[in-house]
Amino acid sequence: MGSRARSLTLIIAAQVLALSVWFAGTAALPGLLVAGELGRGSQAALTSSVQTGFVLGALISAILGLSDRYDPRRVFAAGAIAAAFANLLATLVEPGGAAMIALRGLAGASLALVYPVGMKLAMGWAKGDAGWLIGLLVGALTLGSATPFAFTLLSDGTGWQAPFFLSAGAAFLAAAMILMAANGPAMRTGVRFDPGAIFIAFRDPALRYANLGYLGHMWELYAMWAWVPVFLHAYFADAFPADLTAFAVIAVGALGCVAAGRAADRHGRTAITMLAMAVSGACALVSGFLFGAPAWLLVPVMLVWGISVIADSAQFSAAIAELSPPERSGTLLTLQTAMGFALTALLIQLLPLWIDFAGWTYAFIPLAIGPAFGIWAMARLRARPEAVKLAGGRR
Repeated sequence: MGSRARSLTLIIAAQVLALSVWFAGTAALPGLLVAGELGRGSQAALTSSVQTGFVLGALISAILGLSDRYDPRRVFAAGAIAAAFANLLATLVEPGGAAMIALRGLAGASLALVYPVGMKLAMGWAKGDAGWLIGLLVGALTLGSATPFAFTLLSDGTGWQAPFFLSAGAAFLAAAMILMAANGPAMRTGVRFDPGAIFIAFRDPALRYANLGYLGHMWELYAMWAWVPVFLHAYFADAFPADLTAFAVIAVGALGCVAAGRAADRHGRTAITMLAMAVSGACALVSGFLFGAPAWLLVPVMLVWGISVIADSAQFSAAIAELSPPERSGTLLTLQTAMGFALTALLIQLLPLWIDFAGWTYAFIPLAIGPAFGIWAMARLRARPEAVKLAGGRR
């Protein structure tokens, strides 16, 4: 196996393992509900605190330019180790209490040194296939996010701590693996500290539209991932099919990421993102109306939603990498994810209030607002002259 293939394999595998920390709290939720009385707000906070922590960690990382100034492999490893320790400590505190929520926030802050840094590492090996490479990384994010639900299935009856323990072990392994990967020939590090570099994202019109498209996408994504498992537990009478379906709905998105990455490199970034958002927005509108429908009808729609809701994600990041000054790509990728996850933290908290008011039938309709806005932003980007930098001129 060549250096490029070996390093990319290690980066992707490390991403899958480290990001299993993300949804450990959501996967443990059924067991936590048995262990203690958790209100809807505490349930949401176990997930949204990860998002909030990620945002704070990503903002600090972007302002300090960590992944552009230092070896990103070491930055990644440090984040994975810190996330693992946060998960282990979460098993020692009151289930669903303030300390657990704070530790989930610390885990999220640590993962800010993993996810965007992994994208920078992958882009160091890009050879005209940036969309596909970042698609692989976002596919790894998707699998990593789904993994705690598999941990729950494999550890049935061993308590709510199992997803925390297993994902912590996976994150430690990720830290070791990433240090065995090599930096690609396109890697740029060692730039001077410039906290003002983050404002390029707002001054440059093309970067601004790419970020706005990403925000439309993120409006939907994590609220869907966080509350579809709860939706499925309400739908199914038994926890096993609910957890299995939740795992499948999130994990199948990895296929969408890889396929969309190939398609975007060949047919254009903006075209693929607009198509994916049109499909996912339609699924958000109709899925709740299938709450009382047979499983053979509901599950395929949920799987299509799982594919389309994440398929375009990598293309927003690839667009930022292609439109950014190369020496600032790590900073601008980190800033993009910080803005997106700030929005997701808000939506994860607000959606249960809407669900309590409207019920499961209308639960996901507000999520369709994001894809509609994202389609508008990417159409504006497509019309700009800078769009020729995307996917080798394929827009």
